[in-house]
Amino acid sequence: MSSSLGLPEPYRATGSASFVDFLTALHPDRLPRGSSSVAGPAPLAPHGTTIVALRTSGGVVMAGDRRATMGNLIAQNDIEKVFAADEFSVIGIAGTAGLAVELVRIFQVELEHYEKIEGLPLSLDGKANRLASMLRGNLGLAMQGLAVVPLYAGYDEARGTGRIFSYDVTGGRYEEHDFYAVGSGSNFARGSLKKLFSRGISTDDAVRIALEALYDAADDDSATGGPDMARGIYPVVASVDSSGVTVLSDDAVAPIAGVMVEARRSRPDGPRAGAEGEAS
Repeated sequence: MSSSLGLPEPYRATGSASFVDFLTALHPDRLPRGSSSVAGPAPLAPHGTTIVALRTSGGVVMAGDRRATMGNLIAQNDIEKVFAADEFSVIGIAGTAGLAVELVRIFQVELEHYEKIEGLPLSLDGKANRLASMLRGNLGLAMQGLAVVPLYAGYDEARGTGRIFSYDVTGGRYEEHDFYAVGSGSNFARGSLKKLFSRGISTDDAVRIALEALYDAADDDSATGGPDMARGIYPVVASVDSSGVTVLSDDAVAPIAGVMVEARRSRPDGPRAGAEGEAS
């Protein structure tokens, strides 16, 4: 009966709940890796940075600045780099912006497709592994300079805690403890997180610390943008806990950023270690 419908073989194949496998068989050119690698040097393309993530008492918080650069130019001031991957996880992107956004969209469909086919969602470890597999498919372009380096985090319903995963361009997956950052400003952001983070912090404190870390990164890395009060452009901030993903609105982030920027007038280097509460 199904063969009479005239559907291509991938639609009738069984045995895999992966949307990426399905797309590979049907339209491999629709995947970020494409059907072939580009010849010669990689073209100059917008790159996005910086992403930070940290664990809270009830889950995780992830935040990303809004700047994309192309060489020595600012390509975009309001790019979004943090997305909800599904109901209980978020993904942040660094690297080649166009490929990264496309990877995120396919990853979102991958997770939704699996749940519809199998009738239950993947575990958080399974989701992290699927993302690693997708990154390995982009290795050819990554070797030519078109790399995508995501940061993935979510609430593990089985363990009842937040977890953070980082990756390299080969698809290597690493679980991070407490906090992490990726992108060109990541070294500066991690230094700030190390200074301000403490275990068991609330979501509100984590949001403030994430904004402080992005500010410190922007202070030393030209590819990272700080909050633009004049244009109303603020970092994208998302939290994940047992109730799911919450992406904060600009109206929610603006007053927190405003307090932070005002505090920096008297203390440009930011709050001292152990004094995050004083800065807020």
